Amino acid sequence: MVYILNTNLKNNKKVRTALCEIYGLGKTLSSQICDQLGFSEKLKISTLTNFQIEQLSQIITQNFLIGGDKRRDLRNNKNRLIAIGCYRGFRHNIGLPVRGQRTHGNARTARRMKK
Repeated sequence: MVYILNTNLKNNKKVRTALCEIYGLGKTLSSQICDQLGFSEKLKISTLTNFQIEQLSQIITQNFLIGGDKRRDLRNNKNRLIAIGCYRGFRHNIGLPVRGQRTHGNARTARRMKK
């Protein structure tokens, strides 16, 4: 296992798929990072050198919000909506769908969780 940015990545996985385990990185961003560094699509985590691991972590920390910082940013955005008293903030606060979904047949889980 390789430890990159507070996340353990399994040795037998390809770099592009393993990077998706880091909170805040998905398929598209991991592909962009690998293309930028010139990594092959078949390159596995176990074959990375220490220099490549350093490059990888350096590019990710310089260009993207990940992990706890990403979570904090999302939480701050939600709290800002609640603080200004807008409709979306109100829906977040009472645990209902925010983006216009129906609540008659669906969203029962969200409504049950808040009780």
